[in-house]
Amino acid sequence: MDKSHIVQISGFAYGGEAFGRLPDGRMVFAPYVMPGETVRLRLIEEKRGYARAQLVEVLQPDAHRVTPRCVHFGECGGCHYQFMPYEMQLSAKEMILRDQLERIGGMSDPPIQTIVPSPRPFGYRNHVQFHLSPEGKLGYHRERSDEVIAIQECHLPQPPLDQIWPQLDFETTTEVERIGLRLGKNEDVQIILESSHAAAPVIVVEELPLSVVHLSPAGTLVLVGSQSVEMQVLDRDFIVSGGSFFQVNTEVAEYMAQHVLDELQVHRLLNGKTVFLDLYCGVGLFSAFVAPYVGQVIGVESSPSAAADYVANLDEFDHVVLYEAPVVWALPDIDARPDVILVDPPRSGLDRKALDALIEMRAALLVYVSCDPATLARDARRLITAGYRMNKITPFDMFPQTYHIESISFWSLG
Repeated sequence: MDKSHIVQISGFAYGGEAFGRLPDGRMVFAPYVMPGETVRLRLIEEKRGYARAQLVEVLQPDAHRVTPRCVHFGECGGCHYQFMPYEMQLSAKEMILRDQLERIGGMSDPPIQTIVPSPRPFGYRNHVQFHLSPEGKLGYHRERSDEVIAIQECHLPQPPLDQIWPQLDFETTTEVERIGLRLGKNEDVQIILESSHAAAPVIVVEELPLSVVHLSPAGTLVLVGSQSVEMQVLDRDFIVSGGSFFQVNTEVAEYMAQHVLDELQVHRLLNGKTVFLDLYCGVGLFSAFVAPYVGQVIGVESSPSAAADYVANLDEFDHVVLYEAPVVWALPDIDARPDVILVDPPRSGLDRKALDALIEMRAALLVYVSCDPATLARDARRLITAGYRMNKITPFDMFPQTYHIESISFWSLG
């Protein structure tokens, strides 16, 4: 039975797809298409109220559609928007953020500011992670699959990383499950090997100025060089260990850090009386820039690696304390009454109990750094119910060519 249909695409959806209507009225979602296009789709998943499809043919393309730069586009699951000019990608992300806040968050006309673009639409990532194909080649997961496909090119890593990763090769018997490359200041490179087995893999590094660490349940083992690299943001250095998270787009991270500082200045909260609570603080990106101007900084981070980096990165300040624990565990033990709470949670958003405990603190200003508009919208609904009001939200394009949307929103009571 032929399950292909001709569909007029009407809007963008979060997750790298766009949508239209089937002849029976059901919504259908498909990747690699954009509003206004007429396309032929083949259904691959059917539900009562909607369906998912794969693109068969673009019958009437948008005049601005471009040829993807990468030969793997459409097969590899890493990029979603290479068929659109960068300006259209930015517009799409603004529209998607608005839709999520209105539809899931229940907000009317959310105060969305113009998206901040990445200076580099390609070659921007300071950290890239690969899996191994069955042949031992570096690759990525196939779109919507756990299958790993070997790749010959990738246009997202910064140029020094792009020079190194094609030189890496592994035996098919290796138990390494993921390979990361991170670029620090002065073009220092660290290779991060991850596996679920404690035994260190054998790796031969010839004439490459880099460090190699192995992450396993037994901890971090330095195989070559150092366990960390130094990252530089707004002329400030940050120690980042192999197992620690750090923003992958350095220039956009700079914009975000400056944005938070500017907004705290507008609210007159950069003063010696302000208590700043930094939840999911990581290695201290935001704490480090706020600390020189406030009375107290309290960080909360559950990752031992990131917590150790935070201590090192904030060591110069006497008025900074860190709780190494999950946020939901730490909040009941914090006696201070924060004036500003900054949250930078994972894609899953805020844990419900953590959000309830955060609301009870009644901070004058809440700063929500989000990497997922759907979970942000869910949490926004709860914050509004609790009496918070969104002052403004600014999207930042941390991840060009992908559907991911970073944003910073500011919330006040009343």
